Amino acid sequence: MLPAAFDYVRPSDLTETVQILAQRGDEGKLLAGGQSLIPLLKLRFALPEVLIDIGRLEGFEYVRVEGEQLRIGAGTRHAFLAASPVAREHAPALAAAAPQIADPIVRNWGTIGGSLAHADPAGDLGSVMIAANSDFVALSNRGERVLRAREFFEGPFTTALAPDELLVEIRVPLARGRAFGSYSKLERKIGDFATVGVAVCLDMDDGTCRTAGIGLTAVGATNLEAREAEVALSGRRLDNEAIEEASRRAADAADPTSDLRGSAEYKRDVVRVYVQRALKQAGGMNR
Repeated sequence: MLPAAFDYVRPSDLTETVQILAQRGDEGKLLAGGQSLIPLLKLRFALPEVLIDIGRLEGFEYVRVEGEQLRIGAGTRHAFLAASPVAREHAPALAAAAPQIADPIVRNWGTIGGSLAHADPAGDLGSVMIAANSDFVALSNRGERVLRAREFFEGPFTTALAPDELLVEIRVPLARGRAFGSYSKLERKIGDFATVGVAVCLDMDDGTCRTAGIGLTAVGATNLEAREAEVALSGRRLDNEAIEEASRRAADAADPTSDLRGSAEYKRDVVRVYVQRALKQAGGMNR
């Protein structure tokens, strides 16, 4: 099937982009890497009147440290993030998740901002951003607006972005101690969407967890935060008791449905095991 007819515009910079969104945001779609949008256009699940191509905007792809934050441009390709030594040092969960996204073609074309704005509950990056306590910067003609990652995803394929807003940057706070991060993904085959995904981000200090972040993929209507599991870890050493309690609470936070990929009970148990493995790894690294 071919896409329905639409107008095509390619703004030269962010200023022009937000001007177009102010005028036609309600009827338009943003095109960055196109790895999520183009299939929807072909199937006519998406029927925009105007396609706004931001794939070649300059200064939109970067991974750098500014002050106490790691800043990632929304136009950054997945492959760029996966290869970034800065991300590996300061946001190891993001660096671990990026190579697990789909296949090399998608990783070389798809963008971080596009993936997050698509808000697929089975997408890998949303749960990592929640676990990393990230902020998202949205831009419009009205100025910038900062959204917490945990508040950004409102439902399946639905975000807190207004029609005239563009996601421009992701900000990840740096760990005060030693940063630990992991992303574990159960998939039917390499490159598949997650059946279950678990992101764990810890700020460690000599075996003690200062703060913890745990995000869950594909076990709810949107990416989830295992808040009670995080509370169970904060300020504690990663001994067996803390690990077992946090793993159990993370499984309780999951809200999966039974389908051809597995029962809800099975998916909750995968969450428990993945959290347990990550915490044991973190505890071993910091002894």
